Amino acid sequence: MTAVLQPPPGHNAPRPNEAAGASPAAANAAAASFAALTARLDYLDAAEIDQVRKAYRFADEAHLGQMRASGEPYITHPIAVAAQCAEWKLDAQALMAALLHDAIEDCGVSKGDLVQRFGAPVAELVDGLTKLDKLHFSTREENQAESFRKMLLAMARDVRVILVKLADRTHNMRTLQDVPRAKWNRIAGETLEIYAPIAHRLGLNQTYRELQELAFRYLKPWRYAILSKAVARARSRRRDLIQKVQRDVESTFEQAAMKVRMAGREKTLYSIYKKMDEKHLSFAQVTDIYGFRIIVPTVIDCYTALGLLHQLYKPVPGKFKDHIAIPKVNGYQSLHTTLVGPSGVNVEFQLRTEGMHLVAESGVAAHWLYKASAPQHQDQQDNLGTKWLQSLLDIQNETRDAAEFWDHVKIDLFPDAVYVFTPKNEILALPRGATVVDFAYAIHSDVGDHTVAARINGTQAPLRSELKNGDVVEVITAPVSAPNPAWLGFVRTGRARSKIRHHLKTMAQTESQALGEKLLTQALRAEGMEKLPPDSEAYHGIWEKLLRFTGNRNRSELLTDLGLGKRIAGIVAKRLMTLLAELGEKPDALLISRERFTAHETVSQGGLTLDGSENASVQFASCCRPVPGDGIVGYLGRGEGLVVHVDDCSVARRLQHKDSERFIGVEWSDEPVRMFETGVIVTVVNGKGALARVAAALASAEADITHVDMDDDRAQDATDLRFVIAVRDRNHLDAVLRNLRRTPSVMNARRIRPGR
Repeated sequence: MTAVLQPPPGHNAPRPNEAAGASPAAANAAAASFAALTARLDYLDAAEIDQVRKAYRFADEAHLGQMRASGEPYITHPIAVAAQCAEWKLDAQALMAALLHDAIEDCGVSKGDLVQRFGAPVAELVDGLTKLDKLHFSTREENQAESFRKMLLAMARDVRVILVKLADRTHNMRTLQDVPRAKWNRIAGETLEIYAPIAHRLGLNQTYRELQELAFRYLKPWRYAILSKAVARARSRRRDLIQKVQRDVESTFEQAAMKVRMAGREKTLYSIYKKMDEKHLSFAQVTDIYGFRIIVPTVIDCYTALGLLHQLYKPVPGKFKDHIAIPKVNGYQSLHTTLVGPSGVNVEFQLRTEGMHLVAESGVAAHWLYKASAPQHQDQQDNLGTKWLQSLLDIQNETRDAAEFWDHVKIDLFPDAVYVFTPKNEILALPRGATVVDFAYAIHSDVGDHTVAARINGTQAPLRSELKNGDVVEVITAPVSAPNPAWLGFVRTGRARSKIRHHLKTMAQTESQALGEKLLTQALRAEGMEKLPPDSEAYHGIWEKLLRFTGNRNRSELLTDLGLGKRIAGIVAKRLMTLLAELGEKPDALLISRERFTAHETVSQGGLTLDGSENASVQFASCCRPVPGDGIVGYLGRGEGLVVHVDDCSVARRLQHKDSERFIGVEWSDEPVRMFETGVIVTVVNGKGALARVAAALASAEADITHVDMDDDRAQDATDLRFVIAVRDRNHLDAVLRNLRRTPSVMNARRIRPGR
C-alpha cells in the first residue's frame, strides 16, 4: 500500500543542485549520463544504438563549452530528454532528434547538415522542434504563435515531434529552480496553458500530471508549500484508514477468486488546489484525496469488479462514469466510481485492463510501448489522437495567420467533453459548452455551412443551444443557407470557427470583387467607355500596365480592392482610359455628356442599385439604419467595403466634408429582396403588460423585432423602449409607427435618427 502514500510526480522533487552538484569532472558527468541512457536502449538493435551514439557525439561537439544555468554541461539536457523518450520506447530516429533538438536553434547547425549526416526524417523532426529564433516577427506573441503553429503542424505529420517536445519541456520544468526567478511565471504559465493540455489531449496522463504539478510549484510557490504540508499531515492521519480499505477490498476479491493488481493513488496538489478554488472549499472539505486503481485481466472483469465494490461500500450517487463504453477523446478508458468508505471518507476507484492502463498513462506513446511489448494491441493505438491531429491540418488549410491558427487550436485543448448522438445513434465527443453549430461542423463542413435549424431530443432548439451528455441532435439544412458571422460569438470548437471564418472570407472576397467590377465599370462610363475591357489576349498588355500602376498582383485583387474601398474607382478608370487611348480607342462623347448630366452633385464616383442581396460587400450603417424609400449615399471606407447611410445622416455629413471623393451614388431597387432593420423609440406609461402590448402591436403590423432595450429607472411614470425592427420599406415603417401610436399605454413612437 506504499503507493498510496507516495507523493505524485513532481511533488517534493529534489532541487536540481541536489541531484547534481557542481562537479569538477563535468565532462565525466555528461559521459556517465549518456552511459545511463544507453543502458535503457535494450529494445533497439545494435545498428540503431550506434546511430543514437553518433547523434550524441555530434550534439556533444555542437554544444561544447555551453553550460546550463545550474553549471552543468549543456549536453546533459538533450541526454535527459532522450532518456524520457527511451522510457516511452520511442524509435532510434526520435532519440536522435531528442539529442539534436537544440542543435539548429543554439549552435548554428543547418538543417542541410543534419540531412547529410543523419537523414531527412531526423532533420524534419529537429526542424519541427526549432523555435524559429532566426526569423523576425513584429511581436513576441506573433513569434510564439508561429512557433506553436510549426510545432503542431509538424506533430500532425509526425506525432514524435510533440513527444520529444513534451520530454524537453518536462526536463526544463524539473530544472526551473536554476533559471532566474523573473522567468518562472512565463515558463510555468506557458506549461500550464499549452503543454499540459497537449499532453492530456494526447493521453500522456503521467506527463500531464507532472507538468501541472511543476507549473503550480513555480506559479504559486506559497500555496504549493502550504498544500504540500497539509497533504503530508493528512497522509499520516489517514494511513490506518487507507490500509483498512485496502485489506477489505483485497479480501473481497480473494473470496470471489478474482486476480487483480491493486495500486493506491493520491490526488495531485494542483488538482486539489483547482477543486478548492473552483468549488470554494477548504482543504478539510476535499474528501477524495486518496483513491485506488484496480487492474483486471479483461473488460468483463472490470464490470464484475465494479459490482463487488458496490456490494462492499455504498456508491456516491452521480459519481459513476463509464469511460470504457464511451472512451474520452484522447483514447482513455476506465470505469470510475466513488464509494463511501470507513468513517464516511470518500474513496475513488478506477477499474481498467492492462492495455487500458498503458494507454491511460502513456497515450500516443503507447503506440511504441505496444510495439515493443505486445504487437497484438498495436491497431488500437494507431487511431489514438489521429482525428485531432488530422483536424490541425484541416484548420491550417483554411487559416494562414499563425495567431488565428493558435486561437483555434487552443479551444480544442481543454479536456472536458460531452458525448452526444446523431439520429442514427452514432456518438460524437465535443468540448464542454459545444453548441448545435459545433455538432453540425463535426459531422461535415457542408452540413455546418447549410445549417438553418436543429432539434435536440426531438424538440426544436436554437442553434446556440449548449449540448449536454446523451443529447440526440438532428440538424436541419437548406441549400440556400450560409454561415452567419454571429455564429463566431458562440461556437466552441476550432474546426467550426475556422470553417465559418474561411467561408465568410471567401464570400466577402467574391462579393467585394463583384462590387469592384460594378464601380470600375460605372467610373469608366463617366470617362466615355461603355464597359470594362475583357481579360483577353488583346488587352493583356493594358491590364499588365494597369496592375503595375496600382501595385496589385492580378485583376481579381484589383477589383476586390476597389470593392473594399482600398482604391478609388475614378482614379483607376482615368488611368485605364489613358492606356486604352494608347491603343487607339476613343471615348464616346455622347456617353460622357449623359453620365455627367445624370451624375449626383455630391458624389464623386458612379452610382449603384441596391436590393438587399449584397451580403458582406455592402453594409447598412447602424447609426441611421436606412430602409427602402430613404434618400441614401454610399461611402467606400478604407478596407471596409461600401457603407450605406441616409443622405441627411449627421455621420455621413461629417465624412462627406472630410472624404468627399470616397462617396458614390446609390439608389434602391424597385423590388428589394429582403426586410431591413431600423430603430424606433416607443415611450410608454410604465405599467404591467406595457412591453407585451407594444410587442403585439409590432407583430400585428408584420414587423420583426431583432433587439429590444429599455431604461434602467423603473420608478418613473413613463419609460422609453428602444427597438430594432425589420421592415420592408419606408411606407411599412410609417404604418408600424401609426399602429404603435394607437396602442394603449403608448404615449409616442418615433424613428431613431442621429443628429435629430
